[in-house]
Amino acid sequence: MTETGAQTVRPGATGRVVRELLAEAEALLGRAAAVREDHARAVDAVRSVLDPLLSALVDQELTAIPVTRLKDVTEGRLRLTALEQAGFTTVGQVHGTARYELRLIPGVGAHTADQALAAAGQIADAVRETVSVRIDMDAPDDTTTALVVALHRLVEAGPDARRAVEAGRRLDEGLRPLVAAAAPAGSRLRMLFSGKEARRRALDAVAGVRAALAEADGQELPLLFGQVSVDLLRAPESAPGAWVDFELRSAEYYSLLAELSGSGPDRDAAEGFLPAGIADRVRALRLDDARLRVSLRGYQSFGARFALAQKRVILGDEMGLGKTVQAIAALAHLAARGERHFLVVCPASVLINWDREIRARSTLRPLPVHGPERLEVFAEWVTEGGVALTTFDALRTLPEEGLALSMLVVDEAHFVKNPATRRAQAVAARAERAEHVLFLTGTPMENRVEEFRSLVRQLRPELADVVSTTHGAAGSEAFRRAVSPAYLRRNQVDVLAELPALVHVDEWEEFSPEDLVAYREAVASGQFMRMRRAAYATPATSAKLERLRELVDEARDNGLKVVVFSYFREVLAAVGEALGPDALGPISGSLPAARRQELVDTFSAADGHAVLLSQIQAGGTGLNMQAASVVILCEPQIKPTLEHQAVARAHRMGQVRTVQVHRLLAADSVDQRMVELLARKDRLFDAYARRSDLAEAAPDAVDVSDGDLARRIVEEEQQRLARPARSE
Repeated sequence: MTETGAQTVRPGATGRVVRELLAEAEALLGRAAAVREDHARAVDAVRSVLDPLLSALVDQELTAIPVTRLKDVTEGRLRLTALEQAGFTTVGQVHGTARYELRLIPGVGAHTADQALAAAGQIADAVRETVSVRIDMDAPDDTTTALVVALHRLVEAGPDARRAVEAGRRLDEGLRPLVAAAAPAGSRLRMLFSGKEARRRALDAVAGVRAALAEADGQELPLLFGQVSVDLLRAPESAPGAWVDFELRSAEYYSLLAELSGSGPDRDAAEGFLPAGIADRVRALRLDDARLRVSLRGYQSFGARFALAQKRVILGDEMGLGKTVQAIAALAHLAARGERHFLVVCPASVLINWDREIRARSTLRPLPVHGPERLEVFAEWVTEGGVALTTFDALRTLPEEGLALSMLVVDEAHFVKNPATRRAQAVAARAERAEHVLFLTGTPMENRVEEFRSLVRQLRPELADVVSTTHGAAGSEAFRRAVSPAYLRRNQVDVLAELPALVHVDEWEEFSPEDLVAYREAVASGQFMRMRRAAYATPATSAKLERLRELVDEARDNGLKVVVFSYFREVLAAVGEALGPDALGPISGSLPAARRQELVDTFSAADGHAVLLSQIQAGGTGLNMQAASVVILCEPQIKPTLEHQAVARAHRMGQVRTVQVHRLLAADSVDQRMVELLARKDRLFDAYARRSDLAEAAPDAVDVSDGDLARRIVEEEQQRLARPARSE
């Protein structure tokens, strides 16, 4: 018998059993190597298109840099007289010239040529870090089409590809040496003639191989490798299909572009200008994304890690930068580590969005805890775990369960800025028992120091006491330094290079009781247009109007201009009444063209925040509204071209900010039926016809029949709403 650690292993354990074990390990290593090779080929396919594009952008930048800058790089040691006399005026000209050609210039020796090329190369490297490729959907050429097609393969593989490659690397580093060390144990003869120490090492390695294989099975790595290889080996997507996918998932394409090109925002800006000590601590935390279904951009990964590393914080990113997905990433990390109980508290208007976002972006289990069955669902959450979603008002009615929360997320956290309110007290009680607390708010806290102190007192009382109003008065950088242990904010301008130019967000709302009554009456009447505007029939309790006000308030806090589009004049009237006299418009078909342009000019000239209301038919064509960076669509449109043309009024040449498009949708309603039916159309035809001159001139040519769609939806909704009545 041979001893190995605390185990006793018989010599008979060697031979066939070990050979089978090693064969299993070799097979796993083979699959791991294959997926890494498949991924490398997919990356090389992107780089073969991307690198020339980046080089062209670098060359373009270098042509604007005077040749005298080469002296700065060499600290004045480079003599440029001969180069300038030969007609070299820019760094780009030097960078694009071969060494032997430079040496042919009178007065330029080998040393000067080498110095000049090295200096030009250093400048080119620095420029390369700042340039980024922008993909113009409205003017696709062969090169950008090839890039989109190449990127599609990696986007389709998703975050699993990165996990598979990383797991394959770890196996290669850990399992492969064990297999080599265990090889002697596969032969009884070799073990018989090996010394005691050699046998012990071989048997220890066998135990290590067995443990590594068990761990790989537990992580389902064989399945992961197989699935990712299948995704990476698919035939290339067609050009039209890739462009349609880019339109739907542009954020993921741009995220990959930033990763592969090495470009993106300045690191300090992407990290919110945090002090070095805190930033280092956050960077050191490895985010476990095993339960995520999306790839994060760099700044989003940092935001999630900030919440995890600092534990009790406020994430105050400007609207449109993805605070929700950063919170979901933090929740998914904790869930992957075995944590079970998470709580999200938010306004009622965004609860359904949280439910949909968690399901779409992670494998976590959301449980909406609101409505008449909230206590039963809450009890289920206490027993089984998951992400409980509840509203500020519903939170007060839930029992004090006593269990420790892994993470509490509070969306629109400024709702609890007043500690004397019952909602703030209910949140504070839960926060005391949570290991991690994440407050989300798009309101810039440096403009509201007292509000910040109130919020942070619930997280870190000791920090609230040292923050004074003078920090806000001293400017945003001074404020951020003072509050850096508990506050992270990035602005669009800081991370714009890593953002798509257009961000679409579907804002799903649940009907209020009054909304539902109005909607049921509209369905019973069989009037399609009445069904479409029923969500605004009772403005005082309209769920859509409540969310619209929240979006406008957040835009106001960030100094952003907003355009609100609706098909219906009476909806715009309700919106105008809800927003007050500061809202401009509405622009409608009955307004003379000169008056329409006057409203747009007033809107554009306004200093900071402004709101413009417009009928989508009237404002969707002919008017340029690029001063707006937030577009709100009050309802989905029968003709998709109407929405595209309306958005194009803001998202066009001259727009320097990311455009956020928020489409207000009511769940289980005509809105949902329209979205589902229109999604089932031939998307490829729509995508390309929409870009043609014919589509611009005659949108009806590519849209479904209004009458057919309306009749179908009315019938479906009447049948759906009738079913519960028959079953009672």
